[in-house]
Amino acid sequence: MSKAALGMAAAAGLPAWLRAAQGAAQGATNQNGMNTVGADSLRTHAAAHGLLCGAAVVPNLLDVDGFAAGTTSDAYTRLVAEQANIVVAENSMKWAALRPTATTFDFTQADRLIRFAELAGQRVRGHNLCWHESVPAWLQTTATKENAKQLLVNHIQTVAGRYRGRIHSWDVVNEAVNPKDGRGDGLRNSLWMELLGPEYLEIAYTTAAQADPEAKLTYNEYGIELDTPEDTAKRAYVLMLLRRFKARGVPIHAVGIQSHLQASGPQPGAGLVAFIREARAMGLEAYITELDVNTHKLPGGPELQDAAVAEVYKNYLGLVLAEPNVLAALTWGATSAHSWINQSKEPWAKRADGSRQRPLPFDDDLRPTPAFYAFRSAIDTEKPLAAQPIGPPTTPAAKPQDLYKPFAVPGSPTAPAKPQGAS
Repeated sequence: MSKAALGMAAAAGLPAWLRAAQGAAQGATNQNGMNTVGADSLRTHAAAHGLLCGAAVVPNLLDVDGFAAGTTSDAYTRLVAEQANIVVAENSMKWAALRPTATTFDFTQADRLIRFAELAGQRVRGHNLCWHESVPAWLQTTATKENAKQLLVNHIQTVAGRYRGRIHSWDVVNEAVNPKDGRGDGLRNSLWMELLGPEYLEIAYTTAAQADPEAKLTYNEYGIELDTPEDTAKRAYVLMLLRRFKARGVPIHAVGIQSHLQASGPQPGAGLVAFIREARAMGLEAYITELDVNTHKLPGGPELQDAAVAEVYKNYLGLVLAEPNVLAALTWGATSAHSWINQSKEPWAKRADGSRQRPLPFDDDLRPTPAFYAFRSAIDTEKPLAAQPIGPPTTPAAKPQDLYKPFAVPGSPTAPAKPQGAS
């Protein structure tokens, strides 16, 4: 079969909405040669609908000086500037990148991103101030129960303070919930938990609020999108954590839903929508912070991969963007050339046919994938032209002595059995 025939056969297998979107895009290309930039960019469509839309970027790949001078010809730099009105550093604001030694900081790449974003008129998400991974080796050998609080406070004061007033939102704590660790409160047995106990969470948020009162302080988590028993249980623990924060007056403004999704298998549904609405009832915004779609279990060539990935973008973004407190949507990487999935050597990242994955709106050659059009269509279809305000908190306050009392949620390893006839 010829290459043209193969293309026609693949297109015939695409869903009708995607064929229509691609056809419209091709028409635009034939007319003006650019159907993804300017008025046709994700950035422009998002701005018109009151949405922050962007991606994780690698600051070292950006031609900042050329962009500042208006002379850059670097395609990656131009794509990030054209498509995003908010960016986040994939790695350069984490502890391991910022803290080469216990007494020094290296802000080279973080400063580079901030400068680029300000030149491009973009907002910046800070990721992250406290996490159990990406910690420097010296921290693991230096931190003790006696000095851990000061180490955490000093780091947050220094980093958040340096960018005070220049960050849209900070992922203050990342991935602190892990029901598999067996704690009654669902929290992860991390370095910070071992040294400080649950108090480390409040220390982090209180310190961040003092260091940068203008930033929206966010709790960021993965594995809470699906209606599987595991995700349902974890989502319940995250919700309980957010309620504790609000009841104790911990400064928090948003929840980040990472959204590392799969092209095959269970998909997000009613449980996530209910979670987002519960967050809104507490006065919290919700951000889609790390969206991508993994195809390692999916057979077929690039065209079928693209169709499946675009279908997930369409359905998922259609689901979440309809919620008025979902005010930002970022993909974890702008192009598949720089996706963490394609850089990973883990089994969950490897396709049986050895081909590279195509999890993002732009491919290895920075060409738009069908996911780009699905993303843009979801913005236009689901997001109103004016952002709706988030209502005041409605969650009743809990008694302080009960906030960290062990509890069980449906689906957790320690949850009590349901009585006969229970639904």
